[in-house]
Amino acid sequence: MQKKKSSYKKTTIGEHDLKPESLMMSYGYNPKFSENAVKPPVFLTSTFVFDSAEEGEEFFHVTSGRKPRTSNDDLGGLIYSRFNHPNVEIVEDRIAVLEGSEGCVAFASGMGAISTTLLSYLRPGDTIVHSSPLYGGTETLIGKVMTEFGVKSHAFTDGLDKDSMLAAMRKAIKDGNLKMVFIETPANPTNALVDFQALNEALDIIESETGHRPVSVCDNTLMGPIFQQAVPQGIDLAVYSVTKYLGGHSDLVAGAVCGSKEKLAPIWGLRGAMGFNLDPHTSWMISRSLETVAIRMDRANDSAKKVAQWIHDNPYIQAELHHADFKTDPKYQAVFKRQCKGAGSTFAFTVDAPKATMFKFINALQLFKSAVSLGGSESLICHPASTTHSGVPAEARAKAKVTDGLVRLSIGLEHPDDLIADLDQAFKAAFGNKADKVA
Repeated sequence: MQKKKSSYKKTTIGEHDLKPESLMMSYGYNPKFSENAVKPPVFLTSTFVFDSAEEGEEFFHVTSGRKPRTSNDDLGGLIYSRFNHPNVEIVEDRIAVLEGSEGCVAFASGMGAISTTLLSYLRPGDTIVHSSPLYGGTETLIGKVMTEFGVKSHAFTDGLDKDSMLAAMRKAIKDGNLKMVFIETPANPTNALVDFQALNEALDIIESETGHRPVSVCDNTLMGPIFQQAVPQGIDLAVYSVTKYLGGHSDLVAGAVCGSKEKLAPIWGLRGAMGFNLDPHTSWMISRSLETVAIRMDRANDSAKKVAQWIHDNPYIQAELHHADFKTDPKYQAVFKRQCKGAGSTFAFTVDAPKATMFKFINALQLFKSAVSLGGSESLICHPASTTHSGVPAEARAKAKVTDGLVRLSIGLEHPDDLIADLDQAFKAAFGNKADKVA
């Protein structure tokens, strides 16, 4: 595999800039270095041969951080697959293109990406401010694990209100050194939004008051990178569960962090030190999936809107829809239209019913699969309060409106008419054939 990347990162044809969808087929890979194979092979090797002893010394100086990188493409050369390898570099190059960021660091899981990001920037005595709700694993990491390392946290629930975010930051500053603001937008599972513009304005105020700007991190999994790009909108780091839409087939586990090379440097170094790098075979599978991510997300997005419309109009029971296109708050819609290009295909709805009734509904489904995760080719349904968010304290769940009557849908690639038929018979089984909706 080549060590100079500039020769295979072509992004233009003449003066025409290639679109990300086109770059997913070739960017980051030169067939000439792999026997002219049109697709990259899986590089199943633990170590790489140096051309000379001097080259090995140079690579280690750069990889260890003892010597600065001389360019954006200089990763210090290939040394050992715990640090880097050709397959993961291809994936990182392409995800960065989709996110619109300078660089990307891939991980063996989404939580590996999030935990490494937190550990790279937070130290005992620091504080972190975060939006609520968060994915249950992130909530547990921040609220329980990081507290054992002396890191305190403060949450805000209204991501559309600058003053609410600012108040949480000022409160955190009284508790320690505010080093990070971590947001998830849209939030899992309610699709609550955090306004990037308002957040950056709040961070500007904090910087003017303290002389220090906390690093901003966004979990961009639910809409990114096709319907939302966080880094181009002023967020320092965008984290992903690549397992979801980027992987897209429910057959792999991976994560990623996107941002500037400067912000990524400590994360990249810690990944190698802790051994969280993504393996070659999974990397290869992701490079396959990235070729179709735009098509898959567009199709699922269209189907999800049709399914959501049916749930909105269903004859069985009144449901509160947590789908961006059906939110009635004008402030929400203004932010949604400004920072997103589509609603995505993961949404929830809430019914005024006990857990037992919601379980009956889930168990009656035949096409939807009852499972956690999202963004795969198949449609999934889950009950967050008893699964993904069961580790979140009950009080926090209540504030985030993750109730026993809420279920989350991830719409896949089946025909939407078939999904609606499945929902229809399951609603009938759980709630009865009612001519009029009831509250």
